[in-house]
Amino acid sequence: MLKLRCFLIVLAGIIIIGCSTAYKNLTATMTDLTLIADGTYRGKYDVSGTPVKVTLDVIVQNSNIIKIVIVKHFCSPIGKKAEKITDTIIERQSLDVDVVSGATGSSKAILKAVENALQ
Repeated sequence: MLKLRCFLIVLAGIIIIGCSTAYKNLTATMTDLTLIADGTYRGKYDVSGTPVKVTLDVIVQNSNIIKIVIVKHFCSPIGKKAEKITDTIIERQSLDVDVVSGATGSSKAILKAVENALQ
């Protein structure tokens, strides 16, 4: 039991340290949605040097994002908070949105996965 606790503490430290710098310079740019045909587009993004990985589907209809479905999101429990950023992306039809406080790495990974889906 003690070994497991030690392992979990070390793992948490690695995640926190790794996630604290790897995503700082990540930016995402929205593709012109008028150039995207109606359909479902899969996007993925792995934040280099961290365990944060996102796979999602972006559903486009009439040149609008109507839904974003998180297929897989590997992150810390705090990173799960970032999944609500999809609502803001849909509302604004933009990737120029504020990240979720406390879940910056996962927020940026989701933004990049949307960008990748639409390229």
